[in-house]
Amino acid sequence: MTPFVDFKNVWLAYNDELLAKNQFAVEDITLQAGEGAFIAIVGPSGCGKSTFMKLTTGLKMPSRGSIRIGGAPVTGPLKISGMAFQAPSLLPWRTTVDNVLLPLEIVEPYRSQFKRRRDEFRDRACRLLQSVGLGGYEDKFPWQLSGGMQQRASICRALVHEPKMLLLDEPFGALDAFTREDLWCTLRDLHAAQKFNVILVTHDLRESVFLADTVYVMSKSPGRMVARREIDLPRPRDLEITYTPAFTDIVHELRGHIGAMRQGGVKVVAAVPQ
Repeated sequence: MTPFVDFKNVWLAYNDELLAKNQFAVEDITLQAGEGAFIAIVGPSGCGKSTFMKLTTGLKMPSRGSIRIGGAPVTGPLKISGMAFQAPSLLPWRTTVDNVLLPLEIVEPYRSQFKRRRDEFRDRACRLLQSVGLGGYEDKFPWQLSGGMQQRASICRALVHEPKMLLLDEPFGALDAFTREDLWCTLRDLHAAQKFNVILVTHDLRESVFLADTVYVMSKSPGRMVARREIDLPRPRDLEITYTPAFTDIVHELRGHIGAMRQGGVKVVAAVPQ
């Protein structure tokens, strides 16, 4: 099958001057993910994880190599993706449902249809909010929601236009451990129900192992994919699995790669590319 996400020998320098000096932010990335796959990217701070996300969404074009998403070459910002970040960034003057509706107001083809289909779109947003436990909070303002509630709303906003791919950049990093684990389960259930592709950037190894089908480890800058670990734990996964030896062994294995990089070495789990 044709991969849904397909990076082939991708290098990125942020400007021509750096390119002339062969100074790259990420280098020689080759990675494939099938349709509906959930992959996680882990690595030390500054390794290029967020740069990888910009390349995936078409916000940055590679200096070398090629990227195809959904079988088509990436030539500019993608409309088939949604994004959520560590900070929910909800607009304080808009209600929860109006924050969720925002992409439909500004992105075509929905923008030109918004006034005519507003009731339909609102129903869609309300169903999403209901699915993440925010039913009854549609007309609340962000300051009336907890941090976890705001992040749930942010994920709904990223999904309201029914993207084929969801990109998450440290989405739960600012939350307490209990809220974070609760949102893992929310994301797990959304992915299982809708089968969109997910690329998760995270520093949390437990998070990556619980949620992903495959975890990639990036080296310190310039970022390379130095290890790839298939997560062969059965689905659906409940939080109890995080206390099992099989789960802990995978987390320790990934932690070993991060530790090796800090000490100047690289351990390889599996050849990259696949």
